[in-house]
Amino acid sequence: MGIRLFPKEKDFLGMLYNQAVKVAEGTGYLVDFINNICDENKRKVEQTEEEADELRRVLIDELNRSFVTPIDREDIFALSRAIDDVLDYAKSTVEEIMLFKLEADEYMKKMVEAIHNAAKEIMLGLKCLKSHPGVCSEHIVRAKKTENFVEHRYREALVKLFESDDIKKILKTREVYRHLSNAADRVDEAANIMSDILVKIT
Repeated sequence: MGIRLFPKEKDFLGMLYNQAVKVAEGTGYLVDFINNICDENKRKVEQTEEEADELRRVLIDELNRSFVTPIDREDIFALSRAIDDVLDYAKSTVEEIMLFKLEADEYMKKMVEAIHNAAKEIMLGLKCLKSHPGVCSEHIVRAKKTENFVEHRYREALVKLFESDDIKKILKTREVYRHLSNAADRVDEAANIMSDILVKIT
């Protein structure tokens, strides 16, 4: 039996894809929650976020122990973090809506739906990043367009919110809007990192 001089290359793209699948699942639960605010839907988002954290921990552990990576180590780390952060903000959203006893308005619903769609685009883009870079690029463009949609809804929501004289409601609701805006920013960051990876490998 021959001696393996170099360890087998780990499937980091597969690990990133698994993370993205979990984030798409979690943002789907966020859509369910925003349309039906209850403890059960809140738990689904939180459970999925915990599962996503575990996937990231495994990826980082493998990254720290690997000498060879299919793409730049820094890109793997940054993309994993950006993807994971999307669900972190989803979890913060459901926790604060429940804590502040808020009702979901149309702006929240539109932003959440868009974030879920963008998460799916990131997932689909990662699935074909190496095999079909042109298709991956199309998914990246769609993810970024969705992020822009969220940012427009975010600003519109703030304009409407500040028409109110209820200071407590303004402060509470603005926090939720901010979490959703941050989630969209992380989607955009993930899309940008994927674009950089495509430039390097094509």
